[in-house]
Amino acid sequence: MNRRPWIHRIAGTAVATAALVALAGPAEAVTTASATTTATSASATVTAADVDYDTWQKDCQVVMDQALPYLKQRIANTKPGEKQAVVLDIDNTALETDFGFSYPQPANKPVLEVAEYAQDHGVALFFVTARPGIIYSVTDYNLKNVGYQVSGLYVRGFFDLFKNVADYKTAQRVDIESKGYTIIANIGNSPTDLSGGHAEKTFKLPDYDGQLS
Repeated sequence: MNRRPWIHRIAGTAVATAALVALAGPAEAVTTASATTTATSASATVTAADVDYDTWQKDCQVVMDQALPYLKQRIANTKPGEKQAVVLDIDNTALETDFGFSYPQPANKPVLEVAEYAQDHGVALFFVTARPGIIYSVTDYNLKNVGYQVSGLYVRGFFDLFKNVADYKTAQRVDIESKGYTIIANIGNSPTDLSGGHAEKTFKLPDYDGQLS
């Protein structure tokens, strides 16, 4: 199928959810310093105008095929007393936002597979999103419904809506670290998800030059 703007393709309850997500506005350009951690990303196999679901899934799988072996090794080398965490973006990372036909939106399968390995081995999953707080409950339900064990969900409050997205997301990772967690991986599809550091390794999913939210 050809990709169309997702807000026109999500039926029923998801239409209301999509409208609320739109309140968050488009992702801002990165203005913070680049992350010092190693980043892994997929080489998009097609242009944004041509991308379809199967291609997107293939490109996501390329990245997760690198993330899973890393996580297996890192988890096996957990330090005594260390609390490990993985941070995930939501739209077109944890969930199939642009390709989801219904609510709850389906999990992005390659990402869910990696997340399930992590959570089954005692790693906490934190979700940091630019979605506004008004849809916290429906987002939390969606994530849990499709198989994610949510240790924490960070959404934007009213004043956060006026802040740079990259800075906002970095601040949430700092907060996670303040709770005693070591963020062993940060997974997202936008540079705003990954810049600013505070993660041992980052994995970038395709956004096709910003065409996916």
